[in-house]
Amino acid sequence: MAAVDAYGATLNLYTGHTPTSAPAPEQPWAVYLTDQQGRFRLVAFDLDAKSDPTAAARDAETIVGLLEAARLPHVVCESGPGGGRHVWLALSEGVAAETVAAMGRLAKTLCPTLDLAPLSNPATGCVRPPGAPHRHGGTSTVLAGSLETLAEPTVTAEQLTAFVATLARLVDHHEPVDEIELHQPVPVDAHGHVYLPGPKRGLPAASAAALAEDAASGDASAVLWRVLIGAAAARWHHEDVAALAATAPGLEHVRTRRDRGRRAPRPTRGPDSGAAVLRRQWHKAVRYVAATTRTTGHDDPTFDARAGAVAAHVRDVQTRADTSPGRWATRSGPNDRRVLDVLCLLAAQALTVEVEADIRRLALLAGIGRETARTALLRLADEGWISQTRGPDGPHAAHWTIDPHHEIHRTTATSRSQADPRPEGAGAAQRTTLLTELVARTRAAAHDAFTTAGGLGHYAGNLYARTTDEPLTLERLATSTGSTMSRTSNTLERLAAFRLVTHTPGGWIRCDRDRRDTAARHLGTHGRLRQRAIRYRIERELWAWWQAEQAWMRAPRRPSPGRRPGPGQLALLPADGTNIYGAHPRRPDGRADYAAARRQLLVGPTSSDQATTRTSLAGVA
Repeated sequence: MAAVDAYGATLNLYTGHTPTSAPAPEQPWAVYLTDQQGRFRLVAFDLDAKSDPTAAARDAETIVGLLEAARLPHVVCESGPGGGRHVWLALSEGVAAETVAAMGRLAKTLCPTLDLAPLSNPATGCVRPPGAPHRHGGTSTVLAGSLETLAEPTVTAEQLTAFVATLARLVDHHEPVDEIELHQPVPVDAHGHVYLPGPKRGLPAASAAALAEDAASGDASAVLWRVLIGAAAARWHHEDVAALAATAPGLEHVRTRRDRGRRAPRPTRGPDSGAAVLRRQWHKAVRYVAATTRTTGHDDPTFDARAGAVAAHVRDVQTRADTSPGRWATRSGPNDRRVLDVLCLLAAQALTVEVEADIRRLALLAGIGRETARTALLRLADEGWISQTRGPDGPHAAHWTIDPHHEIHRTTATSRSQADPRPEGAGAAQRTTLLTELVARTRAAAHDAFTTAGGLGHYAGNLYARTTDEPLTLERLATSTGSTMSRTSNTLERLAAFRLVTHTPGGWIRCDRDRRDTAARHLGTHGRLRQRAIRYRIERELWAWWQAEQAWMRAPRRPSPGRRPGPGQLALLPADGTNIYGAHPRRPDGRADYAAARRQLLVGPTSSDQATTRTSLAGVA
């Protein structure tokens, strides 16, 4: 039951208890979702309408569509006067908390208004059921479904596990929102449609299933995306997909659009026509496949389990860091948190808790200097967040692990029983979700505008990275960064002065338009990180050149060594120590001339890349 303060006002805090056999309380009340063994017997998707009631209704519609496609009986309620939604499922048998928590995290990716707390806390997670009063008036009112499905549950654990697997497939192929950057151009056919070169193959199993799926009954846009990325990866062309647009069930989004709860035919012309939608989504899918190095693990039966184990450990590290916000509010705290986030990102990408990471690479990803990254590593290691497993060795950097106490091996061995099988694809999908979150956070913080010495500073970058398009209160942002209310408020005001964030009645949100470049130009820090990246690349090449020179000096001499290749010359069978820049410069006394080597790198072999380097380093060297 909800607590009541000294003045009789109902609080959003549930502390009292009463048996279900007693009359229903007059104040707001909720029910636990788990039994006494901590296994879920009820599932409640709690969709919050604090920022936007229409968003909660839209997300509820998405979940309902997925449940209907899976043929899972459910009940939809309007939680109260604010427009929130509760979507209920009742289970005929207990389901492991880990399975439900995974389902919640995957659903959160598709439905941003979902509150994860009830689904991720088996001990105290509870939700107000149909008919329970709301503290602002009214009750939880049934909008769709029959209460008999909750009183007499029929959904089995196997059905829920299959539903989680469906969510995993959707999330692992989730359509990106941001602009996709290509590292190299893709070809264009005679009709102006991009494609990936190579022989045409059959669709992957997931995309073939999506092509035959009844998309009209669920999220048709997500189904179309799964078809298109599979077709692009299989080297199909736009015309191959367009030939199926009129009949394939999975291409329903091309033919119709959602209009007030039903699907209406698309216009024949204009930006909302079927042809325009298919062209737009096809180009996006081809760019996505071309730009993304995807490890689906279809040929590795252990991939999903390993991805799930690493993702779970990375999430545990992130959770522990989030619950220690004061640690990151110190003078060096913002830098330390960035380095920890980057190590977690590299671990999730490499699918291992131990990664090789040199300080320059960490610095560039975190948007800080290499010496700052080095000292951050030492501080994190001293406090037990990470540990060094192998020191630097020649061209290889030091190895670091985010699992210094070897917890991942213990939890992986004991986390599941035969009665609780892992939903297929859930591990890979959770890894995808985690990568998306970490990449977005690191990219938001690592920018010229948030550098020191004239910029807004690293703390401002970390704070900006934690803002979203949903309003967040000052208290919540201060808690997430571990800083004081006054410092957080002052920093937000500085960010608002550059129109990076704005204040709304519900809280602080990130502005729709990204003005970080404009802010960096105004602050005089534009291009600072790019110059740093170029400088670090020169330093790496200098090191590689000297390592090659040492390899040449240690190599056994040939009978007729001849002349060593000059700068830019390549040998058919290169000898040990061969380098693109030729022999390392020497002083008259035979010692290495590092200054001459640097000058040669700046004005060395002419290529488009080195010409860019030479121009950019005019004032850096």
